[in-house]
Amino acid sequence: MTDEKRKRRSQAWFGGTDKDTTIHRAWMLNQGTPPDNFDGRPVIGICNTWSEFTPCNGHLRDLAERVKRGVLEAGGVPFEFPVMSLGENNIRPTAMLFRNLASMDVEESIRANPMDGVVLLCGCDKTTPSLVMGAASCDLPTVVVSGGPMLNGKHRGCDIGSGTAVWKMSEDMRAGEMTLADFMDAEQAMSRSPGACMTMGTASTMASMVEALGLGMPQNAATPAVDARRRTLSQYAGRRIVELVRQDIKMSDVVTRESFENAIRVNAAIGGSTNAILHLIAIAGRLEVPLTSQDWDALGRDVPTILNLQPSGQYLMEDFYYAGGLPVVMKHLLDKGLLHGDAATVSGSTIAEQIAKAENFNPDVIRTTDAPLTQSGGIAVLSGNLAPLGAVIKPSAASPELMQHSGPAVVFEDIDDYKNRIDDPDLEVTATSILVLKNCGPKGYPGMAEVGNMGLPEKILKQGVRDMVRISDARMSGTAFGTVILHTAPEAAAGGPIALVKNGDQITVDVANRTLELLVSDEELAKRRVAWQPNDAHMTSGYQRLYIDHVLQADQGADLDFLVGKRGAEVPRESH
Repeated sequence: MTDEKRKRRSQAWFGGTDKDTTIHRAWMLNQGTPPDNFDGRPVIGICNTWSEFTPCNGHLRDLAERVKRGVLEAGGVPFEFPVMSLGENNIRPTAMLFRNLASMDVEESIRANPMDGVVLLCGCDKTTPSLVMGAASCDLPTVVVSGGPMLNGKHRGCDIGSGTAVWKMSEDMRAGEMTLADFMDAEQAMSRSPGACMTMGTASTMASMVEALGLGMPQNAATPAVDARRRTLSQYAGRRIVELVRQDIKMSDVVTRESFENAIRVNAAIGGSTNAILHLIAIAGRLEVPLTSQDWDALGRDVPTILNLQPSGQYLMEDFYYAGGLPVVMKHLLDKGLLHGDAATVSGSTIAEQIAKAENFNPDVIRTTDAPLTQSGGIAVLSGNLAPLGAVIKPSAASPELMQHSGPAVVFEDIDDYKNRIDDPDLEVTATSILVLKNCGPKGYPGMAEVGNMGLPEKILKQGVRDMVRISDARMSGTAFGTVILHTAPEAAAGGPIALVKNGDQITVDVANRTLELLVSDEELAKRRVAWQPNDAHMTSGYQRLYIDHVLQADQGADLDFLVGKRGAEVPRESH
């Protein structure tokens, strides 16, 4: 055995002739594994979030087999292992509540088991950040394989997008412009194949972030889930992780501050989800790379949105792939000097080398920086006395006429209050009002659910209005749209100023100047603070209690305070 093989992490389990190593090897042989697989070859863990409760990830068992083929072809030894799977569409109260828990599952599974490198199989929204966060804390050689988007939805001769179509059709139905039968008929039409949302929701955004960070293979973001090339990509990833182990290239060797800057600008160019700001700040925290919400504003502010994709634009992920995929977007940015071309990738090439041959096959889907969908994309970070630690808005999905707006607040104390009163004919609201939703942040919901894109009051919809300014400490789905201000920090449950807003208070929003102001005197706010009392916790024991006690605010990525940072993958103490 060479010195290189002896140094491998897995050899702490399998290398040697004593009692302990014999026990480890003997038990592994009961799966029919040849003994020579433990002779120092790279042992690769395949971290799989497959679950039938997570429909976006329902096809990952097949992709795991493709990864295994690649690992074997390259001379490695693959072992698949399960971790907690987070399906946004089924998990209650919200998958975000369990993102940090799943990251703990991933981190401890990697650290506790005899692997030299890991391939992360993810798809639905929170599986990507949770897997990357957990792996980052261990910092082994790592490749991410996303499950890919569904095929385009097809309904009555038109393409419809998952999530985005639901929000629009729901409002049309409540306004009396669409029948219930038509609404239900669209249900099957928008989910025609395995895969994640085919709009630029959080799943597709995070798959794009994986590629932009250099953690995924080329075309990881847009290749459809059922396209044969998704399987091919998975097999290539299996080959590549073995080489990364042999070269001892860890996640932190690939993902640097420059990688995050690239990802932020790519997010702006694709009109990516506001959720990405939470997830990338949390991932950066695990890698000990400085990154703040203000970095998102500064780096993305002058980047145009050039991807004409729902919810900001017209097309869907399948069209994006056929047009050339994320490499085309990144090449446009690189040509304008907006990317670090020398940033590393797990493919072994630099970003510049990886996208050098990218070609745009549909300029209406992927526009140029000179003829963008939106001149100033990115995620705008607002601040002021209503959001001392910031709040975010996605300008590419908002109404231009509402980007500078003042109006009286219509306040909902929590999501139940909103649901009970939003369609009340006596609700005092006009089209110029600003809807304010409290107690839906990290501590308040708990878990910071995707409820920030509040549906408009029925009586306003019937006036033909389709957008209003909405402010909350919640999140919204990446598939959603509208003039929605989110992640207001500190949140209401933590005593942030949003907790003190009352009906009729005047609020001013100025996105261009990045301000969000509550026009109430400091003296009055001080009186309200004395009278304010936090809501009772939803759960006083178990994981939810741990979460509420330790979760950071949105501006810090909503990670748990004790999980920030790298703990490494030191081999645990022998147990026999």
